[in-house]
Amino acid sequence: QVQLVESGGGLVQPGGSLRLSCVASGIMFSRYVMSWYRQAAGKQRDLVATVSSGGGTYYVDSVKGRFTISRDNAKNTVYLQMDSLKPEDTAVYYCNTRPNRPGYWGQGTQVTVSS
Repeated sequence: QVQLVESGGGLVQPGGSLRLSCVASGIMFSRYVMSWYRQAAGKQRDLVATVSSGGGTYYVDSVKGRFTISRDNAKNTVYLQMDSLKPEDTAVYYCNTRPNRPGYWGQGTQVTVSS
């Protein structure tokens, strides 16, 4: 059974930082392209960043230069370092493969950026 468990969210002031983690089990993690997605209240779930099995990365324009995605295949973990956070980054953050697999969604982790 595949499980993706996100953690690391919280409440942070604008300009602050958070580091999200996602631990995967039940899959050959090192073989998968992994991504972070986010869903703000009342909006659709959108792609944020992607890391290939070899470490290549992709970011949507709104987070370029502020977020860094990375992975540790030995720990079956993908990370999202988020710096210079803005109120518009407030959302529930999820990890999944890319393309995403509907049965793999976890519970997500809430990130709230507010003063």
